[in-house]
Amino acid sequence: MKQEREAIQLLITGVVQGVGYRMWTERTAKTLGLRGWVRNLFDGRVEIHAEGDSESLNELEKACHKGPNYAEVTGVARKPRPDWNLLDFEQVASAEPPK
Repeated sequence: MKQEREAIQLLITGVVQGVGYRMWTERTAKTLGLRGWVRNLFDGRVEIHAEGDSESLNELEKACHKGPNYAEVTGVARKPRPDWNLLDFEQVASAEPPK
């Protein structure tokens, strides 16, 4: 039975920029068969938009609590998001600070 697709946002806090977190996320998400994107936020967090089946999304969230070797994750916040039916998972440009 095919699982229904969902979409989530994950906001990762801690020492998560400059440690390969985006590259690690892209590789991990692709391995799990997820689609979406990852980017750095101006406030030092990493934002992930991921789409796929709930089991794979849960696995990604669980993995994000550890992250790559040099990351020091202090928090992972999850929110449901609309499924945009994206085709791949990629790193996107960092978010600009508000003006």
